[in-house]
Parts: sequence; C-alpha cells; structure tokens
Amino acid sequence: MKDIHESGEDYLEAILMLQKENGKVRSIDVARRLGVSKPSVSRAMGILVSHGYLTISQTGNLELTEKGQNTAREVLGRHILLTDFLMTITGVGYEQAEKNACKIEHDIDDDVKNGIVKWMIQNTDCTGCKDDIKQYCYLAYQNKCKNNKADKERRKTK
Repeated sequence: MKDIHESGEDYLEAILMLQKENGKVRSIDVARRLGVSKPSVSRAMGILVSHGYLTISQTGNLELTEKGQNTAREVLGRHILLTDFLMTITGVGYEQAEKNACKIEHDIDDDVKNGIVKWMIQNTDCTGCKDDIKQYCYLAYQNKCKNNKADKERRKTK
C-alpha cells in the first residue's frame, strides 16, 4: 500500500522536474508549478518529510531523498510513457495527451504499464531521442530506444 496519495506523487514529480530545470527548489516554486497555495505546499511538504520522501534544508531548499527520487522518477516515467503512448495511438497533440496522461498516471498498474512499454518498443521508432525532446520520450528516458532520430512533428514539446 502506498503511503502517499496522487497529490503527493504530483508534488514529488514537480520537485524532480524543477530540480532538473533549476537545480534548487523551494516551496514557492512548487506552488507556482502546480498552481496551488503556499499553505497547501507547506502541508504537503510536511507529509512528504514525515514519510521519508523529502528533506528541507536550513535554507528552505527541498531535497528528495533516495525514496523520493525513486518515486518521483517512477511517476515521471509513467507520465512520459502515457503521454507518448496517447500521442502515438490517437494522433492528438502533446498538450492534450499530457493532460490525459496526468489523469491516468496514478491509477495504472504495472502489468498495463509493462504492456504499453512492450507495445511501444514493438510498434514505434522511438524518435524522441534528440536531447531537446528526450525527456518527453519514455523509451529514450528508460534507455529502451531503437533509433536515434528526431521527429519533432510527432512529439511537440511545451
């Protein structure tokens, strides 16, 4: 049983992404990214700290623990996989696929996720390996890419 809810996973994912973008992360950065209030972030950070996902430095920087890093990477991986999968099978654009992936990513079980990964490996060229869009390609993110070509039309970034 998970000891955090979907919102906790969203916070961890946001912290991981902000760390990749900015290096250091503060609560206000998370509030802005997720469009929530500072008190909501403070409460969530307390819960994440108490469950061992996060530490807060004396200067107020949020730092993921190993447990937090692993969970955040798993959530981000599912998010990327589902976004890429939805774009591939439905032909919708990045924004629409990402919005729907956010709704699905917390509830998908490992068997379904693994089936999607298997399908993506067998049925796509994994064209998102170019550095500027690699983060939006699950197979590249997981080092399971078959090709190293960029197809910017299929995988549009933010």
